[in-house]
Amino acid sequence: MADMNVVPLVDVMLVLLVIFIVTAPLLTHAVKIDLPKVSSSVNQTRRDHIEFGIRENDQLVWNGEPVALEALPPRFAAAAQENPQPELHIRADRNARYESIAKVMAMAAKAGLSRIGFLSLPE
Repeated sequence: MADMNVVPLVDVMLVLLVIFIVTAPLLTHAVKIDLPKVSSSVNQTRRDHIEFGIRENDQLVWNGEPVALEALPPRFAAAAQENPQPELHIRADRNARYESIAKVMAMAAKAGLSRIGFLSLPE
C-alpha cells in the first residue's frame, strides 16, 4: 500500500486543540493598575515663552521678527539665563527641512534651554 495514513496526525492535532482550549483561559492574568485620569482641557502655556518659527524656505522667526541663524546662539544663551527659564515653542512649516529644525533644537539645547516643544494645528 503506497498511501500515506493521516489518521494519527489528525488525532494528535485534535488532542492538542483540546488542550489549548482548556488551558487558554487559565493563562490570562488580570493585573490591577491605577491609571492616571485624563482631562480634556486645553493646556495653558505660561506667558514667558519664545515663539520660534521655521518657514519652508529656512527663514527663521523669533517672536514675530526675522532672525539669522548666526544670531541664535547668543539669544538662546540669554534666554537660558532668565529666571524662570522660558519655554521654546517651535512652529515649523509642514514642508520645512528636518535639518533646519534639528539645528535649531541643537543650538537651544547647547545654550541650556531645557523646555523645548512643538506647536501644531489640530486636525
